[in-house]
Amino acid sequence: MGEGCGVNGLVAYFGYGSLVNRDTHRTEIVGAYPARLKGWRRQWVRRDGESSRALLSVRRDPASVIDGLLVVDRAENLAAVDQREERYRRVSLTPSDLELSAELPAGCSLYVYEASADQASVRLEIIQSYLDAVLQGFLREYGRAGVERFVRETEGFDATVIADRKTPGYPRAVRLEADEEAYFDALIMQKISDFAPFVR
Repeated sequence: MGEGCGVNGLVAYFGYGSLVNRDTHRTEIVGAYPARLKGWRRQWVRRDGESSRALLSVRRDPASVIDGLLVVDRAENLAAVDQREERYRRVSLTPSDLELSAELPAGCSLYVYEASADQASVRLEIIQSYLDAVLQGFLREYGRAGVERFVRETEGFDATVIADRKTPGYPRAVRLEADEEAYFDALIMQKISDFAPFVR
């Protein structure tokens, strides 16, 4: 899965969750800039059939547009990104699928990562260290309005948040400032009734 991007040897992929947080990137990217993806909706889905743990994915929805970060990377790094996103399949996009804040390199292959949506009726568990990384990314790229839009527009927030900040379960956990922690916690407590009992 090492498709290139014309003569530039570049690829671009749209991040809508933890990839929005540049601190979680593990490849030497070429650049990244805010963008919006048209015709897709963000949702929490079950990570796999053996667990109730949740991850973020997207599903097609012609009426929806979502914020994110378009990451321009070297084609040689795509295999490493695929490994990072091993629970997802890489789906091709076209430039018309995106609202861009900067010009895309000519001929660049575009992708988004989509997880399989498990329709089992279980209450999902969101790992707080993962959610923290996502929210911090949106805060940096879009400000508080973007964070609140993310929470409002993402399906599946009727979940339980597992507080794991002291011993993060997310492998690319980030460091939060005290004001970020307070803001994220207050926001999520408004959204998820089962959040408060898990805060330590």
